[in-house]
Amino acid sequence: MIRRIVRHPSFLCAMTVWALWLTYMISTDRWALFETYWAASVTMLFGSFIAGATSEGGGAVAFPVFTLVFGIKPEIARDFSVMIQSVGMTAAAIAIFTLKVPVVGRAIIVAALAGACGVIIGLDYIAPLLPGPVAKTLFTAVWLSFGVALFLINRDKKRRVFGADVELRLADYVALAVFGGIGGVITGIVGSGIDIVVFSFLVLALRVSERVATPTSVVLMATNSLTAFAWKGLGFGAQPLAPEAWDLWLCCVPIVVIGAPLGAWFIRSRSREFVVRILYASIVVQYIGALILLPQSLFLLGFNIATVLVGTALFCGMSRYGAGFDRGVWRAKPAAWKRA
Repeated sequence: MIRRIVRHPSFLCAMTVWALWLTYMISTDRWALFETYWAASVTMLFGSFIAGATSEGGGAVAFPVFTLVFGIKPEIARDFSVMIQSVGMTAAAIAIFTLKVPVVGRAIIVAALAGACGVIIGLDYIAPLLPGPVAKTLFTAVWLSFGVALFLINRDKKRRVFGADVELRLADYVALAVFGGIGGVITGIVGSGIDIVVFSFLVLALRVSERVATPTSVVLMATNSLTAFAWKGLGFGAQPLAPEAWDLWLCCVPIVVIGAPLGAWFIRSRSREFVVRILYASIVVQYIGALILLPQSLFLLGFNIATVLVGTALFCGMSRYGAGFDRGVWRAKPAAWKRA
């Protein structure tokens, strides 16, 4: 048993990251960072587990907590999110592939390529134009609108759901590219987004089971985070990575490289309904927390309501598109679907 664990790719990945991290921390003597950022380490202890277990990236926990609770600037929280997800979500992706968890590989390829373009646009051209409170509100409002649509579709307990071999038509590939690009832009603004947008399309439009869409979105978030990290870290971005984001990153790297794979392992045998309940809980907590902690203005409230309405309409539109599966307009292979 111990030999199998030691030889497991996730364990080897974690040990490699730990070795590199310890080498750097010992040689530079930067342990004092934990006195300042210990709360970030605790946050990512839970955030990394949720990231591996659900369609939420680690940034979906880090961004609202860091900006709303700790008062960290949105651009710093955004940079940290893509940096930490580059490690945690990649580790989770390794666990997913190693455990042979089903994913929609074709969706990952198409959405990842479009998302790479979108995240660069979001980082360099859109994020600098948005005030901090708007970015915070955008994040929680988009998530709430997705939660509403997910709740509506799950009222039908007998709806068809499809597996990793769901049949995709040309229109589906085009939609995956469009939504991958949109999700990439949102990631460039708040550090997370492509995972939830593509997850939404898979679940609401293509009727893919949440148990398959979740690991698919985890792998996709890993690719998008790596793109953003490389773009800014290698100096191609309009602005370099925030120095404080590096400090936060150093305090959380050894945690997420273990927590995210554990989340992926934990969720692989859970039911679709269990995954959905976790999403509901996290969405409600984030949205209520934002309303309480973020000083509200008429403009911000209006923006909040408008984003929720537009987002809900978008996600419900995905659901109506997916209703074609149930009407028999599109058909998957006989073995590709089952009753929920």
